[in-house]
Amino acid sequence: MVARTETNSTAEINATTAEPSIGSATGKGVRTAAVIGATGLIGGHLAELLARDDHFTKVRLITRRVPENAPQGAEVVVIDFEDPAAFSAAINGSDAVFCAVGTTRKKVKGDMAAYRKTDHDIPVNAARHSLEAGCSHFSLVSSVGASAKSGNFYLRFKGEAEEAIAGIGLLSVAVFRPSMLMGKRNEFRLAEEIARILTSPLSFLFPPKYRPIRGHDVARAMISAAKSEEPGFRVYHFTEMMALIGK
Repeated sequence: MVARTETNSTAEINATTAEPSIGSATGKGVRTAAVIGATGLIGGHLAELLARDDHFTKVRLITRRVPENAPQGAEVVVIDFEDPAAFSAAINGSDAVFCAVGTTRKKVKGDMAAYRKTDHDIPVNAARHSLEAGCSHFSLVSSVGASAKSGNFYLRFKGEAEEAIAGIGLLSVAVFRPSMLMGKRNEFRLAEEIARILTSPLSFLFPPKYRPIRGHDVARAMISAAKSEEPGFRVYHFTEMMALIGK
């Protein structure tokens, strides 16, 4: 199966695989940022911010479907994430990969196997393909409390994904563990909205790593880490994310 690519300046979707980056006219070369999960809160902010960032000259959105509001000029690559050839081709040529995928029990209708495919398999496979493609940096959105030993399936999937990615051998990996995310989502989540209203005024009382954070700020922190390309496997909680963006 081949990936379908679309640039946001055109309505046509071409049946082709993603091509590797090539040098630009300035001689500096094209720096490509790939975003997985651009239809979500953090992924949407990543797409918008990267499209305006001169550090990256090309933005590629790897997704199951064409986003409703893709930034002008962004390349959209629509794939089946369970097709390894299409997934690998979509990542090929990327310098930095930002993985911000995630689902909910409601979306998968309680199917834990489907939940794991999104929260564990896609990030781990993305990291493997990033290594094969020679990407210089990989960023992952995880969650505060993520642990492979957690009794909570959500936190366990996140923790298992982190552990797998840590062992893949990428030169630079940044894992972001936000607590409650603030910001406007494309979908309404009643429980999350209630919690946000109740906890926001009291957030200063929370231990730092459990404080609510704006999805926009997480995206900014991810881009900052990608630019620095610090070697090794690094984990960022609220305080470290705020430091990355100078807050």
